[in-house]
Amino acid sequence: MTSPNTAARRALGACAVLMIGALTLTACGGNASATDNGKGGGSAAKTSAAKIVISAKDGSTDASINTTGVKVSDGKLTDVKMTVAGTQQAVPGSVSADGSVWKPEEQLERGTKYQISATAKDKAGRTAAANSIFTTVSSAHSFIGTYTPDNGTTVGVGMPVSFNFDKAITNKKDVQSHITVSSSSGQKVVGHWFGEQRLDFRPEEYWKAGSKVTMKIDLDGVQGANGVFGVQKKTVTFTVGRSQVSTVDAKTQTMTVVRDGKTIRTVPISAGSPQHTTYNGQMVISEKFVQTRMNGSTVGFGGEYDIPDVPHAMRLSTSGTFIHGNYWYNKGNPPFGRKGTSHGCVGLRDVQGAKGNTPAKWFYDNSLVGDVVIVKNSPDSTIAPDNGLNGWNMAWNQWVAGSAV
Repeated sequence: MTSPNTAARRALGACAVLMIGALTLTACGGNASATDNGKGGGSAAKTSAAKIVISAKDGSTDASINTTGVKVSDGKLTDVKMTVAGTQQAVPGSVSADGSVWKPEEQLERGTKYQISATAKDKAGRTAAANSIFTTVSSAHSFIGTYTPDNGTTVGVGMPVSFNFDKAITNKKDVQSHITVSSSSGQKVVGHWFGEQRLDFRPEEYWKAGSKVTMKIDLDGVQGANGVFGVQKKTVTFTVGRSQVSTVDAKTQTMTVVRDGKTIRTVPISAGSPQHTTYNGQMVISEKFVQTRMNGSTVGFGGEYDIPDVPHAMRLSTSGTFIHGNYWYNKGNPPFGRKGTSHGCVGLRDVQGAKGNTPAKWFYDNSLVGDVVIVKNSPDSTIAPDNGLNGWNMAWNQWVAGSAV
């Protein structure tokens, strides 16, 4: 049997244990008393008022490659380090002038694991810190649109804005509505879908010469298809140069070059032969090469030709139509302007090596990507609107009908 004194001693011991536990909990809590100088006594230490937010949450696997960054309120950032996780590979970035925002200097890579460590101070000099390890959205779950023209370029009046997406887009309305194209000329610009991966924009008529065109891409996070999201966010501007439209007459074998409404030159040409006619229609110069190789086997002509140094070549279609210099024409052929002998291209007199004062060099030097070349009076059909940047061959009401918004 336990004596009364023994029971009392046990109860007192239990109370002492509880009191020590309570003291321990108080010491670990946020209300522990400590002075700013750490000497004990006095007022309670205050946490920093600075609040750091890293846009990519710790552990996330779908972070943006465009908008990931660091912000602070009620304070200024003092240090931000971003690396590829598990490595010493630093990601360069910069803090805004007011110290409130840090951003990477370049777009992040898709499907890559990163780490951000950030510190900031409030007005009283108290420090706050935040960290995040995250992975950017993967290539399998994102889409990107390759577009033309490029930012800062000067193009001809026929140049459409053309997007080619790396994934099939089923949510066309949302994707198109997050790309806006506007012109300083005030022309109405409408998008048209060619299938599920190409979206072009153009006005009803050619762009006005000298106008400025602005394309705003706001696709970051926009769902393009089931489980597939956009990752692009940027603004692109380009300038429309002078108006130049050149008309190739396959019947007379001549090309008339009209700039700003005035004829500046008529050039003899050689269009397609009766066996390999040239497409009719409005074609836009999409690429320029001082010299390039042309191999018939790449466009369905087998081994009929393989010329390694075709001079002053400018692409008019995806399927292989070019307007280019021809230095081999005079071998057994009448002078230019008499007969069509090509495999569907438009040839101009030139010399090997792309040198010399020739009609081909003159036209090359006086042409912009985006200039229009119209072919008429050929026995061939009109080129398809999606064969190259040639949507001008579609009636406006049909073009508008292909818009998703």
